[in-house]
Amino acid sequence: MNRSVGFIGVGNMGSAIIKGLAAQNLKVHGCDLNTANLEALAAEVGLKAEATPKDLVHACRYVILAVKPQHLAAVVEDIAAELTPGHCLMSIAAGVTQATLHSLSGGRCPVLRIMPNTAALVGAGVFALCFDDPALDDERKDFVRAMHAPLGQVHELPEKLFDAFTSVAGCGPAYVFYFMDALVESGVNLGLNRAQSTQIVKALFSGSAKLAEQSPLHLAELREMVSSPAGSTIRAIIHMDRTAVRGNIIDAVGEAFDRNVELG
Repeated sequence: MNRSVGFIGVGNMGSAIIKGLAAQNLKVHGCDLNTANLEALAAEVGLKAEATPKDLVHACRYVILAVKPQHLAAVVEDIAAELTPGHCLMSIAAGVTQATLHSLSGGRCPVLRIMPNTAALVGAGVFALCFDDPALDDERKDFVRAMHAPLGQVHELPEKLFDAFTSVAGCGPAYVFYFMDALVESGVNLGLNRAQSTQIVKALFSGSAKLAEQSPLHLAELREMVSSPAGSTIRAIIHMDRTAVRGNIIDAVGEAFDRNVELG
């Protein structure tokens, strides 16, 4: 059975997934206008470069659209006539719905939405898979599950929750890095040099995430453990509450959600 996986687009996210799949000894193909990326991946993980998207579709049963949402329609329309019921067309483009994928591809094969995040670059991604298309058989579902499992945490979600997942987990690394950067600046403001402050903040986040992952306690309880009565931590937390930091975070994710809906 042909289980070759082809990527149309080998940018940061496409490359991250490609590297994870190559480690599973899967045969991976790629097509991109950036030939330097293709050559680098060919040298690093043995990716087989294809000259055109149509060539890639002919060579691969599983086709992953790893292009920007604004470029996706042109790509799918270009390859649509080459798709068959034996293919599986997958998209990581934010906001592009299953109905849109079906329409662009002429309904010639099952379609599947995937939403990754950039932590996939280090094998610690969070993925959402949408198996809503009734044309997807168990074999293809199992293969897609298996190919993503080594790349991080995998969640199977109905499409109606994809915009929520994207707004929290897909955009989430940017929120985390934003807060980390603010803490680094805080350390510099208080006298730490930038290198020290950056090193301290990175360790702070990796350690805190590990504690949250391994502890049975609720996140609020973990926060309370650090917040001694009349101490410095509770004073900082109360300032954040007084200035609506929590509410602003919730509102910011809501803004991301609204934009994802617009993209769809």
